[in-house]
Amino acid sequence: MSDTKSMIGGMTGTNRAILIAAFVLLAAAIGYAIWRDSAPSGAIPAAQNAAGPSDQLAALEARTKSEPNSAEAWTALGAARFDLSNFAGAAAAYEKATVLSPESAGLWSALGEARVMGSDSDPMPAAALAAFDKAIALDAKDPRARYFLAVKKDIGGDHHGAINDWFALLADTPQGAPWEADLRRTIEQVGQIHKIDVTSRLARTQARPLAADEMPVAARAIPGPSRSDMEAASQLPKGQQDQMIEGMVSGLEAKLKANPADVDRWIMLMRSRITLGETAKAAQALKDGIAANPAATGRLKAQAQLLGVPGA
Repeated sequence: MSDTKSMIGGMTGTNRAILIAAFVLLAAAIGYAIWRDSAPSGAIPAAQNAAGPSDQLAALEARTKSEPNSAEAWTALGAARFDLSNFAGAAAAYEKATVLSPESAGLWSALGEARVMGSDSDPMPAAALAAFDKAIALDAKDPRARYFLAVKKDIGGDHHGAINDWFALLADTPQGAPWEADLRRTIEQVGQIHKIDVTSRLARTQARPLAADEMPVAARAIPGPSRSDMEAASQLPKGQQDQMIEGMVSGLEAKLKANPADVDRWIMLMRSRITLGETAKAAQALKDGIAANPAATGRLKAQAQLLGVPGA
């Protein structure tokens, strides 16, 4: 931990207090849902995370057999199959999940996306459209369903309508959402193809500020601490602060060794390393987190990008 000690030495008392509070108040809350991240962070038991994706997939399939009435189990399996480009298998798993949790707009839109990706001929099969319509009926703001319904307009020749719908989605997109850049790129490319000027509108349209409960784990404001908490931490002697922070980082790493399936803790470890200025160790945490949770690669990379982790 020599690097930790040297970096802590350059931190202000306020920064130390904030970092200490981040550890003290660490919660397992899941951040804003990412575009293709439907799997719960603890979906794969820790004992089954040491091997590769095929073993993890087998573990998820085994879980659906032991818990056939668990929507979470089928959702995790669907997300894992999707990440492995097994779109038909993902759709089958999401179909099971929607039966068990029919009021989840996110599940219906995930099912629609899997059906789109699994179609060899029809770019918008009727079954996918039905799933997106169901998602919108449950939640008119579901971003994935809105995106693909605009795709349907574009396919049907209504390019202006599609672009307008994508702009409306962009206006509702939270700052830092992983799909923001791709959505802007889609608008720009479709505009270029059909000679529709979107440059000025793109320049004017900004993603909206995040609500507190939408903040991704990597960027979420620390709940608290109060002014008195920060003052108390900052008034500790420097040596005690160093020991406290070093012990907290070590404790976080120990918990990840015991339970490498805890994706949120990998994100918090990356965040802590970046806060301490240990970018190489943050990059290693990303690599280790992906190795332990291949099915969560997209989520880990997206949150690492928010943090500025090298190589993300």
